[in-house]
Amino acid sequence: MEIRNCSRCGRIYVYDGFKLCIDCRKEDEEDFQKVKDYLEDHPYSNVMKVSKATNVDSKKIIEFLKEGRLEIRSENNMFLKCERCGKPISQGRYCDKCKVEMERELKRTARVLRPVDKDKKHKEKIKVAYRHKKYNK
Repeated sequence: MEIRNCSRCGRIYVYDGFKLCIDCRKEDEEDFQKVKDYLEDHPYSNVMKVSKATNVDSKKIIEFLKEGRLEIRSENNMFLKCERCGKPISQGRYCDKCKVEMERELKRTARVLRPVDKDKKHKEKIKVAYRHKKYNK
């Protein structure tokens, strides 16, 4: 059981894989619902307007966008940019083009590393077999 301090409120909590305590996560979920409900009635509102109408901090709304829980529908997106190329995006952290490129690069890297791992395992098996023979004499 690992004990940590909540990164927002500082309270001690039993770590469960999240950087926030359960109370702060509940607060986030309530804020998310407020924003979501507002956006259902006002789908083309900008972040500042949503923040003012819901009393939810604009930084928190931007986090919801980065997490992919919300999407910007208006054309005048000044808040969310691809973290790789800077292109305006409606949700998440990366534009579609950068996601595809990063996925390709990751797969290519995995393919390059895979033979090394297989070769290393093969050498370990040989050593084990060799040691085994040596000790049976």
